[in-house]
Amino acid sequence: MSTPTITLYGAHWCPDCRRSKRFLGEHQIPYNWVDIEQDPEAEQLVIRLNDGRRIIPTIVFEDGSFLTEPSNAELAEKLGLKTTARHTHYPFIVIGGGPAGLTAALYTAREGIDTLVIERAALGGQAAATEKLDNLPGFPDGVPGIEFANRLRQQAERFGVELLQAQDVVSVRSQDNYHLVTTGDGSQYSACALLIATGSRYRRLNVPGERDYIGAGVHFCATCDGPFYKGKKVVVVGGGNSAAEESLLLIKFASQVTILVRGEAFKASKVIQEKVLEEPQIQVRWHTEVEEFLGAASKLTAVRLRNNVTGEEEVMATDGAFLFVGQDPNSGFLEGSGVQLNPWGFIVTGHDLVHDLAASGQHLPGFPDREPSLMETSVPGIFAAGDVRAGSTKQVASAAGEGATAALAVREYLKTV
Repeated sequence: MSTPTITLYGAHWCPDCRRSKRFLGEHQIPYNWVDIEQDPEAEQLVIRLNDGRRIIPTIVFEDGSFLTEPSNAELAEKLGLKTTARHTHYPFIVIGGGPAGLTAALYTAREGIDTLVIERAALGGQAAATEKLDNLPGFPDGVPGIEFANRLRQQAERFGVELLQAQDVVSVRSQDNYHLVTTGDGSQYSACALLIATGSRYRRLNVPGERDYIGAGVHFCATCDGPFYKGKKVVVVGGGNSAAEESLLLIKFASQVTILVRGEAFKASKVIQEKVLEEPQIQVRWHTEVEEFLGAASKLTAVRLRNNVTGEEEVMATDGAFLFVGQDPNSGFLEGSGVQLNPWGFIVTGHDLVHDLAASGQHLPGFPDREPSLMETSVPGIFAAGDVRAGSTKQVASAAGEGATAALAVREYLKTV
């Protein structure tokens, strides 16, 4: 883990502090967190830097400079993140800088296709936040997720991919031969072909108190927030691979991890289950669901639990909670784009688009003379790959493979426009 050179001074109750912490975490930028309400010297430093005013967050950088209550855009500029592209039109734009998006981009750029990647957070996607990738071909000893992400980025840059960070895509529209992408700062970029590789995000429980304590005891990323729980007790909610893997990471910091599983068994792979069950610092509670998050002084202090077999409830003290209960696709920006989604919001591609129509002899609108290719969406020239695509396996290796497959399809499509 990198040694932090940035110190963020704030308080647990401060929403702007949480936003800044989230921004730094999303971009995998290490930082020191100092709660000024627990550190009088830090409080005096903040007051001195701000000419006698107690303003948070105050973020101090290695060179001694600082920002007070910065917007995400101001923070991105200070950190040197590129937020504006060189051109307004590209043959190919990739939305999403995870394994699928970066693999596709380096494939097309290597063939001389001018390619732009737009990413809202850290390049590498969820893979970058994974402690160690053990099942990735070619890495017999495994590879830290952040190292894998950095390698992908370096490889893409070597082939000339242009990377645009800290930018949300808010809409996608098609006009004549072009696809138009609008970002959160109001910029608009056009392309002949698009790849949607925006991945998915961790699902919430939607129970009382959850929203109140996000960033103040409730978390979705052990890599980002685990170091804040050294010597403390935390709970992990979930029974799949993510919950099990993140629990193994958390015991490097927390003194005890309790996994709350609503079923009677893990859904994680057998190898990971064995590691978890053999770890003395990890306790597992079956048939257990979180009913409410409880706290005091704007910090999470406990969770109210219910046994879904007996109906019994109890309040369990905890310093933090990490939620890994499934994923939702990052596809909301596609509303009105014409890109077909399944009932769960994942993007439908290829033969799945025409399966039902074929039986009746109909053609998919927009494809009068051909069927969409394997990774192509219901809009000709817009492709999808990785976790956001319906039918994907939600694995790093397959995401990279889908990215390569999509890139080859894009290459052929660009020959026709």
